[in-house]
Amino acid sequence: MTSIIFMGTPDFSAPILQMLYNEGYDIKAVVTQPDRPVGRKRVLTPPAVKATAVELGLPVIQPEKLRGSEELQQILALQPDLVVTAAFGQILPKSLLEAPSLGCINVHASLLPKYRGGAPIHQAVIDGEKETGVTIMYMVEKLDAGDIISQRTIPIEEDDHTGSLFDKLSVVGSNLLKDTLPSIINGTNNRTVQDEAQVTFASNISREQERIDWTKDARSLFNQVRGLHPWPVAYTTFEEGNFKIWWAQVGQTMHDVKPGTVVAIAKDHFDVAAGNGTALALYDVQPAGKKRMTAEEYLRGTGSKLQIGDQFE
Repeated sequence: MTSIIFMGTPDFSAPILQMLYNEGYDIKAVVTQPDRPVGRKRVLTPPAVKATAVELGLPVIQPEKLRGSEELQQILALQPDLVVTAAFGQILPKSLLEAPSLGCINVHASLLPKYRGGAPIHQAVIDGEKETGVTIMYMVEKLDAGDIISQRTIPIEEDDHTGSLFDKLSVVGSNLLKDTLPSIINGTNNRTVQDEAQVTFASNISREQERIDWTKDARSLFNQVRGLHPWPVAYTTFEEGNFKIWWAQVGQTMHDVKPGTVVAIAKDHFDVAAGNGTALALYDVQPAGKKRMTAEEYLRGTGSKLQIGDQFE
């Protein structure tokens, strides 16, 4: 039986581990990131993959940094036939890449060669892509640059956001891996070199990417808001505090005022001027120092003094 080491960390990866277990593969160990403090109370919390592995009774290895670690030697000593990774969060050292007889493969949430890197789902939505998908690829020392084994595409719907696509692509990745693994094990799989001319990157989201630039048109801002929902969340500034925008839509109001200006106020939303005469309609917000709330709750409460002409920066 083919022995596997699985490496992954977030919710995206957990169903993939569950599938490997359900299919009866010999999982020698599960490698994931260390437990991290979460929330305001900084409660030490295991990653989703660890929680799944513990539930399944699988041994767990949690290196802070894999390269040069005792945990790496522990992994190599298990002599796996195949290493499967899915959003593990660390670069694999050459010694591990070369160890398994069947190689190391990665379940990556983009249609490579587009969106190599750590935030492919976020970036695809922010860029207004109409489709995305999952690629299963061989791993090499260069980031997400290995040969493509298989791919599966899904549309990005108008009401999709990063959270909904994480859930969808996790299922797609699990099913695609299930269908692809037999050919990898018996050596009949496809192997396509990536076209370097088509490469784009999706680095981890920076704080600057979270900030709304009101000079951009409303469609671009809508894509930014949903690309950052439900984490890390887009923000602007209002009354000298950070003002988070959890959800918005392209507004109906046209204008000729400075971008960032409130141009319309309704019961359940308000419109803020964006670039090219467009407006962004805010429906779900979080003022500085307050909890998340609907725009309707905001307009009834702390935002009751909001007026047309007020300025977001």
